[in-house]
Amino acid sequence: MNSFEKNEIEKLDSKYRPIGAWGYFGYNLLFSIPFVGFICLLIFCFSSSNINRRSYARSFFCAALLALIVVGIFVGIALATGMGAQIIEEIKNIINQAKPQG
Repeated sequence: MNSFEKNEIEKLDSKYRPIGAWGYFGYNLLFSIPFVGFICLLIFCFSSSNINRRSYARSFFCAALLALIVVGIFVGIALATGMGAQIIEEIKNIINQAKPQG
């Protein structure tokens, strides 16, 4: 980034300042924390302090919602085709194999 770009960014109101790559990485880690991250995600989704952060929080929320819908569809298909009991049995076998033998 050259000095002209740095000067232009410094002139911007804090509401419009861009987020750096490490900022996005940090927000990604924050939003991945189970309960605290979800609360921060909701706060940032409705906050107007930084438009770029708000947009990123909204996109993260939409991606998480889409992933939840896809998982729900797969679970629904598994249960509708009668594979639910078989999947639960396989999970129990995996858990039993992971237990220490003694």
